[in-house]
Amino acid sequence: MTSPTFSRRKHLQQLALGAGILASGTLPARLAMAAQTDHLPSEQRLVVVLLRGALDGLAAVPAMGDPAWSALRGGLETPAALPLDSTFGMHPGLANLHRWYLNKELTVVHAVASSYRERSHFDAQQQLESGGDRPFVLSTGWLARALQASQHSAVAMTHAMPLALRGADRANTWTPSRRPNKSQDTLDRITAMYADDVPLASALAQAMEQHDKSMMTEPSTGAGLTALAKQAGTFLSAPRGPRVAWLEVGGWDTHSQQTVRLGRMLPALDEAMASLRESLSAHWATTTVLVMTEFGRSAIWNGSQGTDHGTGGVAFVAGGQVAGGQVLTDWPGLGRQELLEGRDLRPTRDIRSVIMPIVQRQFQLSTVAMNAVLPNTTQALDNLWRV
Repeated sequence: MTSPTFSRRKHLQQLALGAGILASGTLPARLAMAAQTDHLPSEQRLVVVLLRGALDGLAAVPAMGDPAWSALRGGLETPAALPLDSTFGMHPGLANLHRWYLNKELTVVHAVASSYRERSHFDAQQQLESGGDRPFVLSTGWLARALQASQHSAVAMTHAMPLALRGADRANTWTPSRRPNKSQDTLDRITAMYADDVPLASALAQAMEQHDKSMMTEPSTGAGLTALAKQAGTFLSAPRGPRVAWLEVGGWDTHSQQTVRLGRMLPALDEAMASLRESLSAHWATTTVLVMTEFGRSAIWNGSQGTDHGTGGVAFVAGGQVAGGQVLTDWPGLGRQELLEGRDLRPTRDIRSVIMPIVQRQFQLSTVAMNAVLPNTTQALDNLWRV
């Protein structure tokens, strides 16, 4: 019987990062050096935020200037958007992101998706996190492969290691303990069951409001996205800490009461991003933030004042070096003949073309290494950086 190999360096690294010791500066210098690679960390920082459940890109960044907009999304009360350009606006709950856009520190990438078209959350997230051109052709994550090639370290602010970071020796997880949440599918089924009973439906709506708030904030436990974003910024700001952080939050599967729910969740996301920036302080100048989701939602409302699984969606790229103040899109239009299968925003850009220049900038990998990180990705998004 053989004993498992014990790596003193990896063990120290995991202890330091998991307890937040590197960020606080309390780890003795000799042990901190042992917990890191032999190379000084890069000054470039990267934060990836995954919105699990499929954010409705047409709600976050509505195309009010499209001739078909009113007919497509009319009939339900929607909040007045903050203007971006003659075609697009931004949900008023994203006031901080809108300010970044105006300050040319945030770019919107619209009508974007992976090549996956079957609308399964599980399969779509697997493809997005693995970086493959279809689900389950790769078992490790694109971010993990980039970390392995560069020998950088990363922290996922999650209970379990996300697929995107699986396969990286120097990736760790960190999160406060918290009670597990009910799945979105369970909540949707309960909503449908109570739909015809007004008192029960009202009580459920109040309970779901508290659920959405707890998913995004939870100040009492520190497990909400805002608290995690702040802690991620602290880790990334440590002199010898990780330079890559992964954040994620669920609850974006808005099959019912979408306007009300996004009216709570988008401001909470916005607050978390502002907290991340504040925590990073001067390091914001060398940080890139990518916010993405597995696919978009149907362009047409369903019968429950929500939207169903769709295709084309939106991504945000922010940071001190981003050429912000622009919406990058080959806009397909929202007319019935222009929608994919008559129901979805048609994607015109592969999300991997957005990921590619971010990986190149963060990790400075060779062409061969980049091909291993994002195989069969040939075109990177242009005009993403200003410096």
